Amino acid sequence: MNNIQIKLCRSLIGRNPKQIKTAHALGLKKINQIVIKEENAVLNGMLNIIKHLISINKNF
Repeated sequence: MNNIQIKLCRSLIGRNPKQIKTAHALGLKKINQIVIKEENAVLNGMLNIIKHLISINKNF
């Protein structure tokens, strides 16, 4: 599998609790925080939940 770089671009304040828990499960707690994860089906589902809050870079 490939690695994906995920960056939290927008604040979690005032978001749905499910979106906040998903971001925290990915290791994203602060704006502009970057994590690198291995791409799989579970991760893609989590990214779909918070796609409007993050930016994804597959070629880093």
